[in-house]
Amino acid sequence: MTIENSNGLFSPFRVSEMDLQHRVVMAPLTRMRANQDTDVPTDLMLRYYTQRATPGGLIISEATTITPDNKGYLGAPGIYNEAQVAAWSKITDAVHAKGGYMYLQLWHTGRTAHSDISNGHTPVAPSEVPYDGLAYTKNGWVPATPARELSEREVGEVVELYRAASVRALAAGFDGVEIHSANGYLPDQFLQDKSNRREDRYGGSIENRTRFLLDVAAAVKSVWGANRYGVRLSPSGTFNGMGDSDPEALFDHVAHRLDQHELAYLHVVEPRVIGSMDVEGMEQPIATTRIRKIFRAPIISAGGFDGAKADAVIGSGDADLVAFGRSFIANPDLPERLRAGAALNPYHRDTFYGGDEKGYVDYPFMQSAAAQ
Repeated sequence: MTIENSNGLFSPFRVSEMDLQHRVVMAPLTRMRANQDTDVPTDLMLRYYTQRATPGGLIISEATTITPDNKGYLGAPGIYNEAQVAAWSKITDAVHAKGGYMYLQLWHTGRTAHSDISNGHTPVAPSEVPYDGLAYTKNGWVPATPARELSEREVGEVVELYRAASVRALAAGFDGVEIHSANGYLPDQFLQDKSNRREDRYGGSIENRTRFLLDVAAAVKSVWGANRYGVRLSPSGTFNGMGDSDPEALFDHVAHRLDQHELAYLHVVEPRVIGSMDVEGMEQPIATTRIRKIFRAPIISAGGFDGAKADAVIGSGDADLVAFGRSFIANPDLPERLRAGAALNPYHRDTFYGGDEKGYVDYPFMQSAAAQ
């Protein structure tokens, strides 16, 4: 099926200062190909992102750590020193040279970290709640180091880490930044009461648990200004041991408060099997549909979409853009393939995290595959 819908996946759309020519967004994808000793992006990463850049298309970078003292994934890139800024600048220059746009995803792993790759530091979290997840170190996937609770003063220091990372992202030539507040990382840990048992101004009520994310948003906005930053949420997610006693009330409140913060967009992660059927029998993304009623700025929806479903959700008005993950890993020319209704390359799961060129920059483009 060739997608030609005038208000669908291949219609133009303006987000902040970006004139997008299509609605296919490359989702943030942790691939762990940065230098393992320095967290500096590599030339292999440059090639990877350049392959996937398209005129008028938006790429959201992989999760990028804002501090060397709280890391959970060996080989993930950083944005906490000037060498990393210089390496990221090569990547943003290449994306811009192809007419594309790129946001950097700001990442603090919180309790999912390991001291072996964090300069010996104990991971920090909202509360000392038992967590049985894994971190990736030189010894492979191992249990995360038990985290300690942040003091209120330290919470403010972490907010400043986001501000400093935002300054470096601006210097590296990104078009904006995205706060990673999904998938069980630090801002998400503050939001949900399964991981936040605090009794101070950052815990307890929904309003208090939302405070950390709003503080981070204000810090980022102080650098980038209005409409130059986004936030990623996973209202239905249980990854990394997450959960909340009243998720609908929590994320309704979060969406309402973020609606007042002049974001470029809100990025909503759906469960991998998305949505439920509406009265007409069309599959509807649950979280995106609910948040659309609250949040007025652009919404990116992510989670299990193919071209037809993405076109439908945009046509319905529930989302403005759709982020693709695994299919963008295996198809560097994904927008072109979706537009043409062409077959997609299968992805190789065993090459997702870490490694070399295999399963990273060696997937064939549509034209080269046809020639073969």
